[in-house]
Amino acid sequence: MPIPLLWETYVNGPPAWVPGWARDPWTLFQIGAVAVFLIVLKRYFSGARTLTERNMHGRVVMITGGTSGIGAVVARELAARGAQIVLLTRLPPSNPFLADYIGELRQQTKNHMIYAEQVDLSSLHSIRQFATKWIDNAPPRRLDMLILCAATITPPGKSRTETEEGIEEMWMVNYLANFHLLGILSPALRAQPFDRDVRVIIPTCSSYIRSPSLNNELVKKEWTPGKAYARSKLALMVFGQAFQKHLDAYERPDKLPMNSRVVFADPGFTRTPGMRRWLTRGTIWGLIVYLSSYLVPWFFLKSPEMGAQSILHAAMDPDLSRGTGGRFIKECMEVDFARIDIKDEEVAKKLWEASDKLIEKTEKDQAALRVLEKKRQEVKEKEKQEKEKAEKIDALIGSIKKGKEAEKKTSRRKGKKAAS
Repeated sequence: MPIPLLWETYVNGPPAWVPGWARDPWTLFQIGAVAVFLIVLKRYFSGARTLTERNMHGRVVMITGGTSGIGAVVARELAARGAQIVLLTRLPPSNPFLADYIGELRQQTKNHMIYAEQVDLSSLHSIRQFATKWIDNAPPRRLDMLILCAATITPPGKSRTETEEGIEEMWMVNYLANFHLLGILSPALRAQPFDRDVRVIIPTCSSYIRSPSLNNELVKKEWTPGKAYARSKLALMVFGQAFQKHLDAYERPDKLPMNSRVVFADPGFTRTPGMRRWLTRGTIWGLIVYLSSYLVPWFFLKSPEMGAQSILHAAMDPDLSRGTGGRFIKECMEVDFARIDIKDEEVAKKLWEASDKLIEKTEKDQAALRVLEKKRQEVKEKEKQEKEKAEKIDALIGSIKKGKEAEKKTSRRKGKKAAS
């Protein structure tokens, strides 16, 4: 049927029902040119797709933020290639949502080596509990890759928020949690056999370019969501470079070179839950506007699948297993850093020392609070037990009294019967 219609159109021209503008070749050319331009533009904004492949069977990959956005895509893609995935999540593994998510992920990837460990990245205590449990193993557990996808953002116009431990939320989740986690897991990374390709992949964001200097503390009066977020990303990149030097300085017992490498990856502007929260300003009205004009973010922002490509490239590119660490991947290619202070040793030293002091002080304060809370709970439990004991004694006394009253009534009845 289509062939006769096309032949008829070619011989006798378009049918009568075709509108006039569609009969004009110049108009059709303009429409085609615009369509091609939009397709090319959309392809440009979607970014590059990695061409590297790697057999991940037997490799243990630990991922933070692996249940949503880019992290979920990374977890799915690596699991599909056979990797054993350890998801670090705020929810316990018994949570119905998490159990369903892992079950669906296992079914999609046909890989049952996907697990979850509970770690609250807004709590230094929770991070220490998990990390010390992980490294407290002989021989050391296998760990081939650590991908730090978790991040949080405070929407524009919202007030500064702090964690329960009193640390600004974005600084804690985006930077300090990763600093603490890598600091404790460092022995596990350094203890891996020489023939393993160990990578620490740190996703970042181009917002680090406009971050204020790390030499000056961001005081509450000057705090804004944009500055705080950019500063946390810059701090993570500075620490990542320092952590690579920390790994390189370690002398292996076998005297072989260090095989653990830090790799940075910029996924680009992507339609993630964090980006949506930023664009909607965390409001219902903002969400309504976002949904009603969804074509705009769809066109200009990457999908999570395309945003994950640079991270997957950092995880699978064989060239990154050779040479020095601390390289930066953007659009699936190696690029230079946009700021020179990322490799500034003096800035890194000050940041490392300040972070150590903050963690030490916070953990001491929280430990003291936990001791007080434990004592309160013990006092409450003791009071509860004493109350229950008193209630039991009262109940026993009451039953004895009732028994005696019943005996008296019975004896009176017998006395009346004998008198009659």
